[in-house]
Amino acid sequence: MIYRHPHCRRELLDRTLIWNQRHLLATLREFEQFYNGHRPHQGIANARPLHPLPPPIDDPDTLAHLKIRRHDRLGGILHEYRHAA
Repeated sequence: MIYRHPHCRRELLDRTLIWNQRHLLATLREFEQFYNGHRPHQGIANARPLHPLPPPIDDPDTLAHLKIRRHDRLGGILHEYRHAA
């Protein structure tokens, strides 16, 4: 059960006012998708559970010109960061 996970409590439920059961279930579903799909984990080489690691960016010129986009989830409680095209 995701709501018993310490990250769920600390990162979501302690920061969110839940209105009713429907809102709770939708919020937990969104957090679960974020936690299992996007959020980096402290596992083997910080690999996310459902995705392989991207190739490293070693070129200093490329690093200086990276464009990063932030997508807020759950009203700004959770943030996803992606490279802009």
